[in-house]
Amino acid sequence: MELKLIPAGDTFEARVRGPNVMPGYLGGPDLTSAAFDEEGFYRVGDTISFVDPANPSRGLRFTGRVSENFKLANGTWVAVGNIRAAALAATPGVQDVVIAGENRQFCAVLTWLNPVMARQHAANADGNLNCDPGVIAFLQQCLRTYNTSVGSSERICAFTLLDEPPSLAAGEITDKAYINQRAVLTNRAAQMELIYSSEPCGQVIVI
Repeated sequence: MELKLIPAGDTFEARVRGPNVMPGYLGGPDLTSAAFDEEGFYRVGDTISFVDPANPSRGLRFTGRVSENFKLANGTWVAVGNIRAAALAATPGVQDVVIAGENRQFCAVLTWLNPVMARQHAANADGNLNCDPGVIAFLQQCLRTYNTSVGSSERICAFTLLDEPPSLAAGEITDKAYINQRAVLTNRAAQMELIYSSEPCGQVIVI
């Protein structure tokens, strides 16, 4: 089994070749051509990075899907999986996040709260947590701290809190229980556009 790593911003696209890999799609030469590169490596569609770049023997970790990554308006690649994992680690009051910013000036997140964790920071624990000033202030501070430790292409400049949970029926959750970033951004385009509006509304919190 052979693994080939193709640089993709701060991560690598994974491609594989070996006797355990299918030879192609039956009756689908166009699909086969798109699925394999010029050296016969299968494009699995995942991005990965080294657990420890200084010590490759420690192994690799999954960082996202190639289809989720995008470029900012300045042409800089954004590795969505990396930012998502880092943003979740930095904001304990959050259940999950979706990274926006393709062809925009900055990255932003659409996010769902973790009610149990968020309530610990609420000014009014019985009210709507999405509008609670204590929760919003806490998340702002978490993301400001996060921004001090990352590069410009990874900074999160605004966020909005979503009321409706991700929908399996609408394709927002994959069969592996992973958030489908593209589907969420497509289905919730109106909320995303509010973030990048020249006159953002109260639903958008600037970092």
